[in-house]
Amino acid sequence: MSPAPRLNAVAYISFQNHPILVRTFVNNQRDDLKYHYVAHTSLDVIEERVLNLFNRFDSVAATKGGECYLGHLYSMEDLAVYGWISPSKLKIVIALALTDAVVKDKEILTIFKALHLAYHRALSNPFLRLDAPAEVLNDPAALLISGNARWKSLTKRVDAIGKAINDA
Repeated sequence: MSPAPRLNAVAYISFQNHPILVRTFVNNQRDDLKYHYVAHTSLDVIEERVLNLFNRFDSVAATKGGECYLGHLYSMEDLAVYGWISPSKLKIVIALALTDAVVKDKEILTIFKALHLAYHRALSNPFLRLDAPAEVLNDPAALLISGNARWKSLTKRVDAIGKAINDA
């Protein structure tokens, strides 16, 4: 049995390509900027993959087919980067430590489904927009600021998922 993959970072990116949350699971604080870079550079690959999906299929078939998992996006130094895009255009990017072991797509899909469910549960909080200023009601991008306190429940859930994966 192959060892479980080691999760180094998770990034949630909005449909407007704003980072909602970039969470790292490494002890080195200097790597925070590196994982922001990984999240932003993966946007180009995600955009290319999504365009290829819509060129291959018509838009109805692509959304009904459940083509959320984009697979391995690229490798960089000691990282393997994988992507996921939801039907609402939320992008989730994970960075795994490169190892000699084979990482199965089934394991990666399980991670993405757990992360997507965590986002859904955080977004389903009826009090998420309780103290939002009036300009936020017209442009919700202000709610999607990285590190916003409104996403505290999402941060807790992502930390729990990261701990479970890395302790396995």
